[in-house]
Amino acid sequence: MPKNPMIKRLLAVSVAAAMFGAVGAHAQTGESSQAGQQSGSSATATTASSNAKLTSADRKAITDMAMSNMAEVEMGKLAQSKSQNAEVKAFAQKMVDDHGKALTEVQTLAQSKSVTLPTELDAKHKAMSAKLEKLSGDAFDKAYVKQGGVGAHKETLAKLQKASKGAKDADVKGQVDKTIPVVQEHLKHAEQLAQGKSSSTGSTGAAGHTGSSH
Repeated sequence: MPKNPMIKRLLAVSVAAAMFGAVGAHAQTGESSQAGQQSGSSATATTASSNAKLTSADRKAITDMAMSNMAEVEMGKLAQSKSQNAEVKAFAQKMVDDHGKALTEVQTLAQSKSVTLPTELDAKHKAMSAKLEKLSGDAFDKAYVKQGGVGAHKETLAKLQKASKGAKDADVKGQVDKTIPVVQEHLKHAEQLAQGKSSSTGSTGAAGHTGSSH
């Protein structure tokens, strides 16, 4: 008989120990899960912080590139429909192709950097397009080459060169530096058109072909 109480005590101690161990393991699992959640939250916060660090100048560079590309595509399409000059129409098609491609690249960059781009032309470029819309024939060709060709590309090139020097974000600088030689080629072509010269480089629109033109 005396042995029975002893056996009961041992069983009770064993059960208590097992329960304590299960509670401890559960607590550790909970702590591990919480730590994992905190780690995930930290990684998300780091990504958001990285995007938030984009300087106002870099953001402006992205929106400026988008706006100039949109404007060149718009004016290029207008010239395609209004011009009767083969060289002007060829230049206009080149603008639509090159700037359309560049716009797609800028849109991808903007999305990755959480930058909202304009969906329509600003007042300045709308006024430029409206002015061209009212012209026709040789008057249109001269105005388009002067404004959409020489003038617009000079302005865009100056902005890009400034952005390249001040860019802090590597991706932004990479896109800016990739665009500069394309704009330089367009400007050279536009100046030749303005002077009444035909351009043998007009049919090459890829950035990779611009190196030999300088």
